[in-house]
Amino acid sequence: MSIKLSQFEDKMKKSIENLANEYTTIRAGRANPHILDKITVDYYGAPSSLQSVANISVSEARTLIIQPWEASLIKDIEKAILTSDLGLTPNNDGKVIRLSFPELTEERRKELVKEVKKKGEDSKVAVRNIRRDANDMAKKQQKANEISEDELKDAETSIQKMTDEYVSKIDGMIDDKSKEIMTV
Repeated sequence: MSIKLSQFEDKMKKSIENLANEYTTIRAGRANPHILDKITVDYYGAPSSLQSVANISVSEARTLIIQPWEASLIKDIEKAILTSDLGLTPNNDGKVIRLSFPELTEERRKELVKEVKKKGEDSKVAVRNIRRDANDMAKKQQKANEISEDELKDAETSIQKMTDEYVSKIDGMIDDKSKEIMTV
């Protein structure tokens, strides 16, 4: 069979990796350094990720400590956190910044679970679009007489199995993250 399905499987894997990255930035009530992944700080005129200008550690279950490499960055880091959509207020003592994560309310937990499900659905749509592209390619090859009709059917079956596998992985990720958020 001359159909190369590996390129489509790679795309599906990337969709899952992207979803996993999205989920690390969703706050589940515990301090998680990855929640700061999208925050950038102006460092000598260049936007730099927070991880590249400071040491980030978890001191307690609900507290992150951000220790900038240079004390002059404290104000910039505070400003970046305040202008982000994290909803956290940084406290600094002149050397380090502390971020305290408040206990999530039941209502906020439910909102986060909805967000988790929406991101999961978006990933499923992406996987299904990849399936459509793979099927289109197989049909084009069959029309151009590059593959037989039996090979087309086999390819469509393989593509559907691959799609089902990745959709079920996404469902598992949605369930795991939802349980994590709803756990008090």
